[in-house]
Amino acid sequence: MPTSPLPLPQLSRLSADGPVRDGIPEHGRVPRYYAVKVELLAVIAELGEGAVLPAERELCERFSVSRATVRQAVSELVLEGRLSRRQGSGTYVAPPKLVQPLALVSYTEGLRRQGIAPGRTLISLERRAAGAGLAADLRIEPADEVIHIERVLLADDERVGLESTYLRASKFPTLLEVFNPEQSLYAFLREQLGVVFDGAEERVETVLATPREALLIGTNPALPMLLMHRVSWGPDGEPFERVRSLFRGDRLSFMTRLGRVE
Repeated sequence: MPTSPLPLPQLSRLSADGPVRDGIPEHGRVPRYYAVKVELLAVIAELGEGAVLPAERELCERFSVSRATVRQAVSELVLEGRLSRRQGSGTYVAPPKLVQPLALVSYTEGLRRQGIAPGRTLISLERRAAGAGLAADLRIEPADEVIHIERVLLADDERVGLESTYLRASKFPTLLEVFNPEQSLYAFLREQLGVVFDGAEERVETVLATPREALLIGTNPALPMLLMHRVSWGPDGEPFERVRSLFRGDRLSFMTRLGRVE
């Protein structure tokens, strides 16, 4: 069955003040898959978190469309984190996305505020030469050593991200011997070493995971990911930490609070 557009009047959920209004072209016609996607959002809301989505054949009959149309609509909702597929089980309504604040708080603190248990699985804990790019960010020499901590990030035992932290080795000479990689690094630095985080610069972008990253996180390599780069410094203005955090775009979102500019 061809994917022809549906006239706007047939789609009651596509109201001018609705949350999906931006998806409607000015000519007022939308592709069939998008119309089904909008209707599925209402189905998802009615079913609730954890419910099984009706079978593909049932959805085809309900919306009078082809299987290809239903599959495209469902695939987009999976990519957006509204639905989740379980191999051999079916498609389920996904839980709400986790919200990570864009602030000087750790991953641990951000999740605990939402009543979610954070966790980590250690991949690497080592000393290594900084190299040119990292040295420039930390204002050290390329041959200077950094401490590298790579961990898979968990939320209620679900893998949601991969974090690589690089610290000036000269500032933390005994870290490898005393740090427990299962705990919050920020809490350890503050409470045990008296480190003060005075500021940071952070950048967020969308990427696709590498095959290695997708394997560690347990996600589809085609799934969009949120990549966060952060460089932190202390009261003296000298940077001592660089973090590269890769998060599943279907499970995590970022939030910040903005003030009025005078």
